[in-house]
Amino acid sequence: MDKKEFIMTLGQFLKFQDYVSSGGEAKLRMDEFSITVNGEKENRRGRKLFENDVVEINGNIYELILEDED
Repeated sequence: MDKKEFIMTLGQFLKFQDYVSSGGEAKLRMDEFSITVNGEKENRRGRKLFENDVVEINGNIYELILEDED
């Protein structure tokens, strides 16, 4: 079984997708979002996200896929 690669935390993902502008804002606003990771409700901004995880934020669905840099 191959190991999934860590990509970023949920707080970093919220910032990357422009839901928040900083980690501090993510901390303050986590409860304002409806978030699931792989179908499970999530409210920890430190939750580690891995390759192939599916994140849903307020009905928007994202699948984390690493692309080859070559």
